[in-house]
Amino acid sequence: AALERQVFDFLGYQWAPILANFLHIIIVILGLFGTIQYRPRYIVVYAIWTAVWVTWNIFIICFYLEVGGLSKDSELLTFNISRHQSWWSENGPGCVRKEASMSGIKGLESHSYISVIGCALEYRYIEVMHSSFQILIALVGFVYACYVVSVFTEEEDSFDFIGGFDPFPLYHVNEKPTNLLFKQTYL
Repeated sequence: AALERQVFDFLGYQWAPILANFLHIIIVILGLFGTIQYRPRYIVVYAIWTAVWVTWNIFIICFYLEVGGLSKDSELLTFNISRHQSWWSENGPGCVRKEASMSGIKGLESHSYISVIGCALEYRYIEVMHSSFQILIALVGFVYACYVVSVFTEEEDSFDFIGGFDPFPLYHVNEKPTNLLFKQTYL
């Protein structure tokens, strides 16, 4: 799901989401590696990241629904580098693009004005659905990560060293300091 989102963010030149998706993919790989290699610390990093990922996706939802003074038409997600928007804004389901040349304005002969009509679903709702799905996956991943960490730490606690947890060990370990042991052999 993160790779799919990464592709569509690349198509729309959305640089902030591209970086966030890239980090997410790296940390998911790290979490999978930690699960396979029995490394709870990597899984804890993944669990912490899921909280950041949920926060990021809540921000994206608020951005596209224009909550709290945010505007979906701002250049915030492109770092004010370009005027690109979501790829879905022009290529959503049922959308028809109409290009009209702006020949009356000097210097813009090669540029076209693009209007989009007939969309079955507005692009901001598609972005909100993507982010909501990412939140759902992250919450499931968080629960799974907590479970795996608890299983790994439980296995470490229950490991029976050679006679380490037996009430009556097979061999006797002398608990006297070494200097007292030497005194006994010397005498």
